[in-house]
Amino acid sequence: MASHNELGLQGEAFAAQYLEDSGYMVRHCNWKSFSGKEIDIVAEKDGILVFVEVKTRRSALYGQPFEAVDRRKMQYLMAAANSYTRLFNWHRHVRFDVISLVGLQPPFQLQHIENAFDPHML
Repeated sequence: MASHNELGLQGEAFAAQYLEDSGYMVRHCNWKSFSGKEIDIVAEKDGILVFVEVKTRRSALYGQPFEAVDRRKMQYLMAAANSYTRLFNWHRHVRFDVISLVGLQPPFQLQHIENAFDPHML
């Protein structure tokens, strides 16, 4: 496995543990829709379903990891989230978060951006 893939997997595991430690119930990691779209982490807290995109970078030299979540990625996440909510018959509130991680290995510098984007504004 390429080192950037390993870093990404370490980042996702670190983010999932952070969410659990913060009172979230992690429902799925690396969930894939029937069309192949993937959501890094699906979690739940206080009756809100949270779709989490995890971005991990070795350094912030070329910008913060969360800056890689552009309009196209947001639309991709919304499509995947739509598949998820239909499959699991979820009719309550949803939210889109981004967890941005910087470092060569855990423990990473972590920034959790709650409500990173509003799907109604795209």
